[in-house]
Amino acid sequence: MKKIIVFGLVFLCLLTCKKEEKAESNPIHAAFAEMVEHYSEEGYYFDPVKATQAGISDYNDQFPNLLSAEFKAKKKAYHEKYLQAIHKFPDTLLTETERMTKAVLEWDCSINLEALSFQKDLMPIDQMWSINLKFNQFASGTNAQPFNTVEDYENWLKRVDDYLIWMTSAMEQMRKGMATGYVLPKSLIVKVIPQFEALSEGPIEDNLYYGPIKLMPDAFMDLERAKLAQAFATMVSNKVMPAHQAMADFLKNDYLEAGRTSSGIADTPLGMAYYEHQIKNYTTTTMNADAIHQLGLSEVARIHREMEAVKEKVGFTGDLKAFFDYVRTNTDLMPFTERSQVIAFYDSIHKVMQPQINKLFKKQPKTPFEVRRTEPFREKSAAANYTRGSLDGTKPGIFYTPIPEVTKYNIFDKEVLFLHEAIPGHHFQVSLAQENEDLPLFRKTLWYSAYGEGWALYTESMGEELGLYKDPYQYFGMLSSEIHRAIRLVVDTGIHAKGWTREQAIAYSLANEAESESDIISEIERYMANPGQALSYKIGQLKIIELRNRAETLLGDAFDIKEFHDQILETGCIPLQLLEDKIDRWIAANK
Repeated sequence: MKKIIVFGLVFLCLLTCKKEEKAESNPIHAAFAEMVEHYSEEGYYFDPVKATQAGISDYNDQFPNLLSAEFKAKKKAYHEKYLQAIHKFPDTLLTETERMTKAVLEWDCSINLEALSFQKDLMPIDQMWSINLKFNQFASGTNAQPFNTVEDYENWLKRVDDYLIWMTSAMEQMRKGMATGYVLPKSLIVKVIPQFEALSEGPIEDNLYYGPIKLMPDAFMDLERAKLAQAFATMVSNKVMPAHQAMADFLKNDYLEAGRTSSGIADTPLGMAYYEHQIKNYTTTTMNADAIHQLGLSEVARIHREMEAVKEKVGFTGDLKAFFDYVRTNTDLMPFTERSQVIAFYDSIHKVMQPQINKLFKKQPKTPFEVRRTEPFREKSAAANYTRGSLDGTKPGIFYTPIPEVTKYNIFDKEVLFLHEAIPGHHFQVSLAQENEDLPLFRKTLWYSAYGEGWALYTESMGEELGLYKDPYQYFGMLSSEIHRAIRLVVDTGIHAKGWTREQAIAYSLANEAESESDIISEIERYMANPGQALSYKIGQLKIIELRNRAETLLGDAFDIKEFHDQILETGCIPLQLLEDKIDRWIAANK
């Protein structure tokens, strides 16, 4: 009997191998692979920063003017070309992986074309999301932009020249926006001004853009070192500092006065149509603002009930709002005096949960990982975030945490923050996708917020499984993080679809969560700058939880949590409906 089973398995393997060989040799598959490869390669021209972050060096000396009419016309033609190209490949002739790639590519082209129909480029700069902030991260020499060879340094000098053209164009676009009603709220403009001022002042040697000179490899010859030091000093003094001073002056003297007092995007000419597009873009669903708002209210009420239970457990006798204030201000939860202690704290979290990771995940990243303090130039207005490693794994994934005032760094919600931004959140999902040899290049670095942020929020609920949340305050931190995302459903739709003011949104958040007032203000202003992005977390998390519950119910004893996580992660970022279809096929195959 065993011989028959073994023979059957061998025959099945040979049959599968023959099918794969046939698929590879089939001209349909070869043509499809070539088309997808071209889509990947051409696409990096339109997002050169993503190319550098992925370790693709072709664009390290370039930064096209993303705001020019010529650039936007090229981008539109690019997506139209490939939207037409994919329809030449019938689903019936494609493999399962190819069908998924086709569906993802179709979504990607369609949503990008839809975005190009709006004049959002008339508001190209904000305090958190705009491309200048990502570019400035490269300037330090410690991020994705390589500074290993003399050519690397020369590439950066060329790239800065291109970037300064973009800055001039950004100012021109903002002037057009001032004349037509496309302007930021005043409350956001005042946060942007210091970011530009910080790069326009002080000694040249202390400027962020001079940083790579301090990191020059020892192998450089003295003549090379002197030549580069002079070139960078000239670049900083004659180009970078004057350009940033000019932008700061424009923002203070012209743009601020024209800034609007309203908070929502519906109060600009972009209107509700743009917000509806943003909902679709960030949730990858057809949900509307009203449904999302009601879902948020329901989730806030549910999580409040769980918070009440924690409050009673620790013996706090006041109401929940008083408990929020207590947790916010409890100095026992602010134990640090040095920033290095914060980094060590996160390293300790990683060590505690490492043994449990193997029980929940079969595939784990090879890409290295680091925890770093957020750079000072953006620290005051930035949230904690993850930056992906390079495709080849030579550059690590980095979890950045802002530490503007170390003695006020409250740890009650930091175990959950590590799960979300680092491991097994963004670092696992991003690195495993990049390391998956079965995925075409464009899918390795693709980002859909509902999947990406949804996964990260889902991992927060795994803290107890990973050996964390043993302290009730840390568990309360998890609930605080979850309610924070539920509140986002309420306030984002409130601001952009229901006429809420910035102050109303701040008041609602203060009444319903334990974040500090300063953090809540930054968060609300974040939602104002990028409508809809804040919706993606909770929508994505609820879908992944729904899929896990469905799989556990239908598969019973056959359910394997490690296999489920592999199924979720192996395809990289995809729209939620495509993910649900995939998991349903997996459940059916395993029943």
